[in-house]
Amino acid sequence: MRIGATSETTAPPGGTQDRAALQKAAQQFEAIFLRQMMGAMRSASLAEGISDSSATDQFRDMADARTADSMASHGTLGIAEMLMRQFGAKAVAPASANAADKAE
Repeated sequence: MRIGATSETTAPPGGTQDRAALQKAAQQFEAIFLRQMMGAMRSASLAEGISDSSATDQFRDMADARTADSMASHGTLGIAEMLMRQFGAKAVAPASANAADKAE
């Protein structure tokens, strides 16, 4: 899911790069949030399983991280989209102001 594809075509070249960097950072933030949420859910288990060990925990954490990354890249929770709405205009505005200053 791409956010603001129409504004990318009208933004100056620097704004497009800023917007892409913001999109990447927003998705990474959503992935970190999901990892923390999954870790908190896993730590809430009430009993120890037969196969619980440090190796099992490590592989489970790696699987959770991969799942969180995948969910964030698809915009599952919408956190990245919300961040793009909130900060997207701010990322493009300074670049367009700089381009106007250079034109004068």
